[in-house]
Amino acid sequence: MVNETDREAAQKQHRMSQWKQIQQLEIRLLEHVDYLYDDNFPMDIRQGLSSWIESQDWDTAANDESMAAVLFTDLLSQLDEVRSREQNFLQRHNMKIIQQQLQMKYMAHPAVMARVISTCLGEERRILSIACMPEQGPLEKSLQDSVSVERQKNMDNRVGIIRASVLLMDQAVKYIKDMQDDFDFRYKTLQSRESTDARQNPEMMKQEITRLQEMLNSLDFKRKEILTNMGVVIKEIDDLMSSQLNPELQDWKRRQQIAAIGGPLITGLDQLQSWFTLIAQSLFQIKRQLDKLMELVVKVTYENDPIPLQKPQIEERLKYLIYHLIKSSFVVERQPCMPTHPQKPLILKTGVQFTTKVRLLVKLPEVDYQLKVKTTFDKDLPSGRVSRQFFILTNNTKVMDIEDYANGCLSVEFRHLQLKEKKYVNGTKGNEGLLSVTEELHSLNFEACFTVQGLAIDLETSSLPLVVISNVSQLHGGWASIMWFNLLTDEPKNLAFFGNPPRATWSQLSELLSWQFSTFVGQGLNKEQLNMLGAKLLGQHASCSDFQVSWSKFSKENLPGKPFGFWTWLDSILELIKRHLLPVWNENSIMGFVSKEMERTLLKDREPGTFLLRFSESHLGGITFTWVERGDDGDVKFNSVEPYTKSQLGTIPFANIIRDYKMISDGDVPESPLKFLYPDVPKDEAFGRLYNSLPNIAHPYIRSTFIPISELRSRAATTPILCQSPEPPMTPGEFDMLSEQLCFDIDTMSSPYSD
Repeated sequence: MVNETDREAAQKQHRMSQWKQIQQLEIRLLEHVDYLYDDNFPMDIRQGLSSWIESQDWDTAANDESMAAVLFTDLLSQLDEVRSREQNFLQRHNMKIIQQQLQMKYMAHPAVMARVISTCLGEERRILSIACMPEQGPLEKSLQDSVSVERQKNMDNRVGIIRASVLLMDQAVKYIKDMQDDFDFRYKTLQSRESTDARQNPEMMKQEITRLQEMLNSLDFKRKEILTNMGVVIKEIDDLMSSQLNPELQDWKRRQQIAAIGGPLITGLDQLQSWFTLIAQSLFQIKRQLDKLMELVVKVTYENDPIPLQKPQIEERLKYLIYHLIKSSFVVERQPCMPTHPQKPLILKTGVQFTTKVRLLVKLPEVDYQLKVKTTFDKDLPSGRVSRQFFILTNNTKVMDIEDYANGCLSVEFRHLQLKEKKYVNGTKGNEGLLSVTEELHSLNFEACFTVQGLAIDLETSSLPLVVISNVSQLHGGWASIMWFNLLTDEPKNLAFFGNPPRATWSQLSELLSWQFSTFVGQGLNKEQLNMLGAKLLGQHASCSDFQVSWSKFSKENLPGKPFGFWTWLDSILELIKRHLLPVWNENSIMGFVSKEMERTLLKDREPGTFLLRFSESHLGGITFTWVERGDDGDVKFNSVEPYTKSQLGTIPFANIIRDYKMISDGDVPESPLKFLYPDVPKDEAFGRLYNSLPNIAHPYIRSTFIPISELRSRAATTPILCQSPEPPMTPGEFDMLSEQLCFDIDTMSSPYSD
């Protein structure tokens, strides 16, 4: 039970703006926030217009061009106003530049801006949700542990030592060159006077030859020494790449998978780029040093000269390391995603544009910046594995650009890719029925040819597995597949995954489900809510965190006695919250996942009129409320209204339904049975800030209001069943009584929804 101090703190937190809450987060989470904002949506705007931005409906505008255009115009006006009040000249100048950039970027497509802002606000809510969660799940903990500060410091230290060693070898090469120039000068001088000095001063000639021999010995020693040092540094680079750099890259890719399905936000790509770049610079610098040593050999060489003897082996190792470093640095920075569904990446609909972005983690001044990247779909896919095949309809080749705001990296963003299904002769598709549409996995491939310092390296990478749909009704099934795959495997090339999908433990699955709520509706699930979901899915095994859940049970099989499955039911609740219940959900007013049995246990000892809100177990996307009352004989009775769904909640805010709900019993005066939100919060205190009353403005018509009302014909039953419209028409006497009670004229009355 929540005590008064905790409740007051929670209410104070809710009253604080989202942006102020964000600014109070710990540094670890603020770094995630920083990752959200770039040129597409600068943080200056988020800061300067925080209150206005949070008061707009960006989710709706993201799919409504006309509404997005209005908001875009309003945003520019708001910026004008803020800029006019700014006293600092530099700040005014910066804001003007930002405003011009926004106009150029979004004037023609304001809905794109709305989607960007909607995504940023949603991610902020998710970060706040993570900060408020009492504990992390096992997978999130393991991901957090993988971002080890000590490990990164160790990596920085090793890279720093390598860079210092390479710089010292630069000095060594210069020193050897100076030694060789001195030897060469002395040797040629001796040659020019050899015949004369040999006759006139043979002793001096002998001393000079001895001196030259000593210099040659020193030169040979220094050549061997630098080649040995090169071998040591190359071995250290090889070890660093295999023991730390490649694992760090794989760890980032795994975290990218988890972030794609709602897990912790992914960071660290800039850090990886720094390591890749410094190591690449070191390898190329050693290659140049080796080339300079070979130039010295042209001028001075001798029997058993170590440079020509060892160069082929060293050069081969260098090329091998450069080849593998560059190839692994070609990554998909942003996985394919439809802008209309930014929180559900890796699902593509035929005929709908999608975006993706690839990046090269090596930044070198010598790179050929005309680096063309070509995309292909299902490259080298084994024939007969899928029943449908697709091709990219739009331009599939672009040139990589240098991004100033991303530390000058090379990247390319494909913004207008689109898929089309291949036509088949006589309408046959081949292997029909092997897998369902949402279980077929595909991939988007990227190819380029990297040329630097005479080396040509073929680059290739691919997206995480994709699901291709042809109808939005397949979206929830496709998302189930994407979640299941990325939760349970880190093998992106395993496109046959659903031929024999592995099971998930309830511990893994419960964490995933909580992520869905924090991602889509800004508030994750607590332990009690997850326990209820576990009971619904697992029954008697609900308390076993290591109990294994099959793919079929999660996504395909119907729940006992229901015409729908577990994920279909849960996804409909997510959609209901996102579209119609978000304010109430984020106030923690919806208990949500509680069985009817537990509901009665919680309410039976409470004050009459105490109610709680839960999601329907029998209706897809429905929410109901149940309250407790006591009869004249002291018996406890429970009343539940029939679940409200999107059809009703699309016209009446749910908080208003709670406020206005009335019940008539056998001709009595209509009254509200809802007094206290469980456990004991007065209704108006819990929902008062969410009531949405129409302003009192002059209007030629009498305002009409929809009143949620239930009629209880008889109190004989222990748990009365309240009826949903259509009901028998009200008698004139009932109508007059209701009008008097509510103190305003009623033009249109909607009968309540009862259970």
